[in-house]
Amino acid sequence: MKKIEATIQSSKVNILIDELNGIVSGFTITEGKGRGSGKRQNIRSGRGTISKTAEFNKVSVISTIVDDSIVEKVSKIIEESVFSGGEEDGIIVISDIESVLNIGTKKKNSEAL
Repeated sequence: MKKIEATIQSSKVNILIDELNGIVSGFTITEGKGRGSGKRQNIRSGRGTISKTAEFNKVSVISTIVDDSIVEKVSKIIEESVFSGGEEDGIIVISDIESVLNIGTKKKNSEAL
């Protein structure tokens, strides 16, 4: 099993959710602030007279655990759904998962997904 975490622009979340429905059994979305290699937004303040660069961008982290057999498929869906060609498109991280327990059903590992 693998955990796939994609940090993407918050504006792309709904597009990605539509693509992942029916492919993965579940996922978690965390909203936050991020600072990566991408361009940060310009902000106008002081009644519009001052312009400064935001320290962070609005990002969302979508996290799911999948069987090894669909890791590439899910990664490709994420990549194609959020791609705009800019550095600010985000990042996908894939890591190994040793075990999973569904607390409610007591099912373990692949059955828990």
